[in-house]
Amino acid sequence: FSAARQVGGKRVVYADGEDERVLRAAQVVIEEGIAEPILIGRPHVVETRLRRYGLRIRAGTDFELVNPEDDPRYRDYVDLLVSLTGRRGITPEAARTLVRTNSTVIAALALVRGEADAMICGLEGRFERHLRNVDVIVGRRSDAIDLSALSMLISDRGAIFLTDTYVTVDPTAEELAEMTVLAAEEIRRFGLEPKAALLSHSNFGSRDSASALKMRRAAELIHEMAPDLQADGEMHGDSALSVELRNRVYPHSALDGEANLLVFPNLDAANIALTTIKSMTDALHVGPILLGTQLPAHILTPSVTSRGVVNMTALAVVEAAQRSAARQGQ
Repeated sequence: FSAARQVGGKRVVYADGEDERVLRAAQVVIEEGIAEPILIGRPHVVETRLRRYGLRIRAGTDFELVNPEDDPRYRDYVDLLVSLTGRRGITPEAARTLVRTNSTVIAALALVRGEADAMICGLEGRFERHLRNVDVIVGRRSDAIDLSALSMLISDRGAIFLTDTYVTVDPTAEELAEMTVLAAEEIRRFGLEPKAALLSHSNFGSRDSASALKMRRAAELIHEMAPDLQADGEMHGDSALSVELRNRVYPHSALDGEANLLVFPNLDAANIALTTIKSMTDALHVGPILLGTQLPAHILTPSVTSRGVVNMTALAVVEAAQRSAARQGQ
């Protein structure tokens, strides 16, 4: 939060501007000086709900409100959407409808046009649909094969990160290596040193199944791509989190201490682990953090709280500032 406040002036567009959680989060974001919110929503709905919830902020004074039913940039948005998606089956007629009705599309277009520094969506609807829009409109980094999601869990024992918790169903070794390197980059934003464990039912070569070989190959690729990153695998989850156990099984591991980045072989394993841990513990969940996008764009889930929206806003602001600084330094 302190890093986000120090940045100052970053504009974050919220696709779900009529949602109570976003409205409450926007008030916190404004009062704490984290960002300048841009909400997408119908004015009469937003104003009615602000009064109903007893919130003090007002459109036009405290935050910008984009009315999807009547915005002067409508034609510009449609033209941009057609130019970005014309070869993906989106006709001009369909583009006109999307810009009136799909708030994630509007938020992504505002981000691409430079009217916002980051976007947040996903409080309603299916993750995959939001992901498709973000991928097509915002696009991927030039060095990214695919997008992936990183989830952070904060408990008494510290922060631990899990990937890929929402995007790729069955990633290849190359995709696993890339998402691990991108996740490590994100973890460093928190001032932490990433230590990645490639998880498997195999423990340091105990099995030679296709999944185990995939994780083993991913670890090799990570060492080639990022030789300074502490990463090892394939290994069991308990070996990743217990130094004593890992040293007993394989004393020559490249990991020093407990792993704080758990890389799973597929989406089933990652998402099940995340949701189970969330249900069984009091750990605070932050994310999912979308990795690999051309610009800061994050897709939350319907279960997120208003505090979760605030947390993601702070992360997005810091990410936007660091990306801007990197571009200026090039």
